Amino acid sequence: MKLLLLSDKESEYLWDYYKPGRLDGVDLILSCGDLNSKYLSFLVTMTGKPLLYVHGNHDKTYDRHPPEGCDCVEDKLVTVKGLRILGLGGSVEYSGGPHQYTEAQMARRVRRLWWSLRRAGGVDIVLTHSPMMGYGDGEDYAHQGFACLLNLVDKYRPRYLIHGHVHVNYGFQIPRVLRRGETTIINAYERYVLDLDNPPEAEG
Repeated sequence: MKLLLLSDKESEYLWDYYKPGRLDGVDLILSCGDLNSKYLSFLVTMTGKPLLYVHGNHDKTYDRHPPEGCDCVEDKLVTVKGLRILGLGGSVEYSGGPHQYTEAQMARRVRRLWWSLRRAGGVDIVLTHSPMMGYGDGEDYAHQGFACLLNLVDKYRPRYLIHGHVHVNYGFQIPRVLRRGETTIINAYERYVLDLDNPPEAEG
């Protein structure tokens, strides 16, 4: 199974210069936020594949103009194509804007999901906007990761944690693929194709 992972920057390859058949073989699309809702709707229309998303800290218009044909999994655990996917969007609180959370607020969001996680027998993919603390986050405060996500990963051991927020062109020299225990962490900036039958190797 192949997953198209997206975050933070609309890919010209997939939008401005899209050609039919370019995404043949993709079974599911996951968005980590901070993307134009029209872009997400376009990809659903072109591929006919399900698209799940969480909010980024810049997704201020989604309430008025949500991505059509897409499913928000914010604060939910859903099963799609046999994969248990948990959504926790937003970034660390740094300016008082929407979809920003303190560490305590994010920890409460995680705790509220314990029954869903128990009933499902765990989770395969954690879909976030912000990374975990110390795993792909930035040096500045606005791009620091959440410590509570470390606890989530250590307890439930998902196969993947997929995030955005930290652009690979920021100059932090952060690898795309990291690993903590049994969990592979992927930065989905712009686009990344994840082949579940051929998992990527950690780069750092």
